[in-house]
This record gives sequence, C-alpha cells and structure tokens, in this order.
Amino acid sequence: MPSLDLQRQPERASMSSFACTSCVRRKVKCDRVLPVCSSCVKTKAECVYRAPPPPQRRRRRPVQVSDPQRRAPLAAAEESDLSTRLAQYEQILQEHGLLPDSGVCVTGGVNGDTVTPDGARNGRLISGDGKSRYVSSSIWLDADEAELHELAEHGNYDQNDDTPIERTSPDSPPADPISATLIGGTRSLSDFHPSHHDAHKLWMAHANNVEPLCKILHIPTTAKMIEQVTHQPVDASKEDECLLFAIYHFAAHSMSDEECLLELGQTRSGLLSKFSYAFRQALVNASWLRTTDMTVLQALVLYLIATRLTSDPHTYWIMTGVAVRIAQRMGLHHDREDAELSVFDVEMRRRLFWQLIPLDGYAAQVSGTGISIPPNSWDTKQPRNINDSQIWPGMTEKPVPQEGPTEMIFYLVKAQLSDLYNRTGVKATTSGPTVDLKTGAELDKMIDRVEGAIEIKYLRYCELGNPLHFVLLGHVRSAANSVRLRNRISRLAARTDASDQELRDLCVLADKILETDNALYRNPSVKGFRWKIESLFIWDALKCILMGLSRPGLYVTADEANVTWDKVSEVYSNHFEITEARGAMQVIVGKATLRAWNANPPSLPILDPMFITRLRSRHEKTDNPRPLDAASNGAAGADYEEPTFSLDDYFCSSGGMDMNLDDYLNVGATNWTFWDPSQI
Repeated sequence: MPSLDLQRQPERASMSSFACTSCVRRKVKCDRVLPVCSSCVKTKAECVYRAPPPPQRRRRRPVQVSDPQRRAPLAAAEESDLSTRLAQYEQILQEHGLLPDSGVCVTGGVNGDTVTPDGARNGRLISGDGKSRYVSSSIWLDADEAELHELAEHGNYDQNDDTPIERTSPDSPPADPISATLIGGTRSLSDFHPSHHDAHKLWMAHANNVEPLCKILHIPTTAKMIEQVTHQPVDASKEDECLLFAIYHFAAHSMSDEECLLELGQTRSGLLSKFSYAFRQALVNASWLRTTDMTVLQALVLYLIATRLTSDPHTYWIMTGVAVRIAQRMGLHHDREDAELSVFDVEMRRRLFWQLIPLDGYAAQVSGTGISIPPNSWDTKQPRNINDSQIWPGMTEKPVPQEGPTEMIFYLVKAQLSDLYNRTGVKATTSGPTVDLKTGAELDKMIDRVEGAIEIKYLRYCELGNPLHFVLLGHVRSAANSVRLRNRISRLAARTDASDQELRDLCVLADKILETDNALYRNPSVKGFRWKIESLFIWDALKCILMGLSRPGLYVTADEANVTWDKVSEVYSNHFEITEARGAMQVIVGKATLRAWNANPPSLPILDPMFITRLRSRHEKTDNPRPLDAASNGAAGADYEEPTFSLDDYFCSSGGMDMNLDDYLNVGATNWTFWDPSQI
C-alpha cells in the first residue's frame, strides 16, 4: 500500500486545479491531467488550460444603523439599487419573450386587472372563431397560448353535452333560461322555425324597424347568414339559432297586430309568445351562462331591448346583470383596438357594449338597485360614425368616420347622452355608484351644453322627411325637456311660495313634451318605429298638465284649457295603455285625469270622450268620497277602500328614461305636493 501511494504522488502534482477549455466547451468531465487531459487525448483536441475569471465579491450585508437620520439614506440607496436590478431582470425576460413588454406592473386595476403606471390594462384577450375571452387573473396571465385558447373555447367545463335533445311543441310551457341551464337538457326547436318566406319577411321588418335604432348587427353579414340558414334551419348552429329567434321576436314586436295578420297570418301576441319561448330555449341549448360568443350576446341584448317595458323589473335586472357579466368575461369593457383583433371585430364589440350601458341603467332604475357598470370600470370607445358598407370581416384598414348623418346617427346620439350622464352624474364609491348631486342651475347649463353639442354634430344635418331623423329630433327634444321639467319641479317643490306664473311656465314646458309625442304619432312614415316611440313617452309631462288643469285659475282663458284638453285627448288615443293597464302609474294618472276633468272640463258642451268614460268605469269605486264615519258607510260603500298611492312613491317614469337621465342626474322622485297638498 505505501508503494502504491508513492507512485500516485507524481500524478497529483501534474494535475490542474481547473478544467481545460475544450472540456468546458463540450461540457464533458475533465480529469485535469497536465499537459493533456485524457478526454483531449481521445478526441485529439487541443488541450488548453485557461484560468477562469475570479469570482465576484459577495455583497456585504447591510449595516445595521440605529440612528434614523443615518438609516434613511441607506434605505433609499438600497431601494434604488433593487429597482435597478428589477428593471434589468425584466428587460432580460422581455428580450427572451418571457414577459410582456408592458412596463412595471402595479396591482389595483378595475375588475382585477393589472395596471401599468400609464394606466394601460394588462389583462389578456384571447379571440378566435367569433368568440373572445378576457382574463386578468394572475393564474391565467402566465399561461401559454394553447392553454388560453382552451380556456376561451371551453372555460373550466367539459361542454361535450351528451344530454339527448328532446323534441317539443309550441304548446310546451315556457322555459326559464337560467333555471333550465342549471338543470340541464336541450330541446329541438325545429318546429319553431318559420318558413323561408316568412323568415325573410321577419328579417326585413327587423332590418327596417329595429336596426336603424339599435345598430347591434352588421346587416350584410347577418343577411347572408339568414339567407343560408333559413333554407335548412336544422343545420343552424346553436349560436345562430339564438340570433335568429331574437330577430324574429323583435321583428314581431315592432309590427302592429294588423301587419302580423296580413303578412304572417298569425296574431302578434301569438308570434311574440312563440318566438320568446324559442329564444329562451335557444339560450339553454347554447349554454349561454358560460358562453363567450358574440352572436349569443348580440341576441341576448336584442331580446332585452325588446322586452324592456313588458318584463318584471326584478327579473329584468337579473337578466341584464347576466349580459353585463358575459360582456366583461369577453373583455368588451376594455377597448382592444391595438390587440390581436380585426378592425371589424373591434367595431362590433363597441356597438354591443354601448347598448349595454343604457340597458344596465334602465334595469337599475326600474328595480331600485344600483348600476352594474360603474363609469370608472370601462374604457371602450364609442363606435365610429360609419355605414355598414364601410366595414366587413377580414378588412385590414380602419374605416374613416363620416361627417354628418350615417346609419349610426341615432345610436351615436344616444351613446353620447349616455356617456355624458354616466360620467358626469354618477360617481363610484366603495359601496357602489351613487348620484352626484347637482344644483338646478348646474343641470340647466349641462343640458343646454349637451343639446347644443348634439345640435352642431348631428341634428343640423337632419331632414324632417327622413323618418329616422324625425324620430331622432323628437327623441332628443323630449328627453332634454323632460330633464328641464323635473329639475324645475324639484326647485319649486322646495319652496312654499310658487306663483301661478311659475306653475304656468312649467305647464308650457310640459306642453312641449306632449306636443312632441303627439307629433311623432301623427307622422305615418315613422310607424315602424312605434315600438321605440312608446318608450319615449314621458309621464311627468302629462301629470304636470293634469295638475295644472286641476288648479283653479291657472289657465286664464277657456280657450287655453280647451286646447290643452285636445292634446290630452290625443295622448290618450295614442297611449291606450293608460286606460287598459292596471299598474300603479296608470292608476295614478287615470285618477289625476278624472280629477282635472271634474275641476276644469272643456267649455264646449260635449259628451264625455271615450277615455273619460273608460276611466270612470274603472275608477268609479275609488272616486267615491270617503265616508265621514262608520255609521255613514252604507251598503253602497261597504267594500270601498281608499287607495294609498303616493305620487312620490311611483314617480319614476316607466320606460320614459331610456337614456338614463333619471339615474345619472339629480332628478329623483319629484314632489308634486306644491300644486295642492289636499289633492294628494
């Protein structure tokens, strides 16, 4: 053993302390034998030993300084050094494609987004095949493209639904789309599709009556789909089927009873019931609660617009909330013009999102809840002022916005009003959006500015002979005057010394609103837009006029009162729902009408008009005076019950605030007691 050790000592003396450059380059083990290592002998490579660079000195541990005055500059220096190193590391990661080139991220963005110092959102949008998914969770932001597209396509669920399709008939009970989706099960809707001939008529009614006011769809693209699908409805995709039945339903909604019977051979109510059921079932078939498909959301928004005035307010609020959540899941609340989206897709996404804003506000109004889309939670731009012919799928160049009116004129005016009221009249707090109170003078000035801006940009180009322009003019005038009316009523209600002249000025303003409504109904060329004109009716103006007629001496001459009654009579002939419906608002207005007629009827000796006769028959019990005591309450009044209505409680206009003026301005429930407290 000692002799063996003596033989190995010379070998140890001839070994290098580091590997040769050839072995380092080839990443093989070097035995470091001098002058040539074994590996280089085998490969006949040049064996060169080059000393590696000296190791860097380790950073010394920070000195613990007890003096605060000395500790501050040391901490600042350490923080600066840390920031510098972080910036260097991020630059390296970005150069290798391991980090998006978006700057230093700071958490705290809207809806969980990450926001850069310049305010840009760092959420990711995945799109393709008409679907899109927006993700901002840190769990998914680091996923690769394949995983993100899988998320966009299927989410976290397996959509291979093996539930057998049940065949149903038009007589089946209507389905609740939310409950049906949770329970599961799809049904065939082949029996609900109209013939190709009737489908074409419904599509033309939708294109002429609905789209000029909504502009959610791209007419050329949708027309092509309908032409193909209606020949073979069984081949329609689940998404296209949703849109088809939404179009059919809205078309029937926009038609009169006579038109439905003449053109389609069915009653309007029957068509609405049939297509409403089919649409809701189509939502279930398309798994709408987890969809990311634009077509499904377009169909849902169309259905919500059509059913605004006929839906239960609380159910409607839930449905609009689902639509808002789907839009947020698809990233519609963030503008993605610079993302990997086509020019066409960007434009259609903007159109869809800007229809959700007023719907959300209306649902919040009628249900008494807050809005779901606070002003600071989205940055989506308004659509361009262009015609449908200027955009198409696959286009690469951005369309040039037009000067003056286009097919988008009604949509853009409505969007401009919604944007102004949304961003100036509402502010978001930790507990949700609240009304930003304004003085009456501020509101008057703001409405004047809005109306002036719209006048310069759009209304001055309008032609009264164009039905769409005619409705637009009435829409803007009626909405602006409605806000002015409520604003002035609120200011006078806070006083106890309102003069007759001030009240007469209110009636003059209310008279303009009623005249606008009557003028819209008189114009036969806007008949196809009646569905929209109905929602423009402002209850406030009619109640103001009726209160004025009830006040003795407010109308100085009999001729003034006669002319006013003529306008009220025309309103009743246009809005039969006042005498037919039994809602609280209709009951209040009906009683106010009878009170005004009894206090100040027309001076001409005429029989009671039809609307007065109908109101009397409906309110004959509640119009009887309250008995003075129990003893005087005879058999005739035994079942008499005095209504407990309060005009304040029911003042919010049903369907009259389509542009959310009441939600976004300080014009809440108006106090009418300043007219005559004894009348309330």
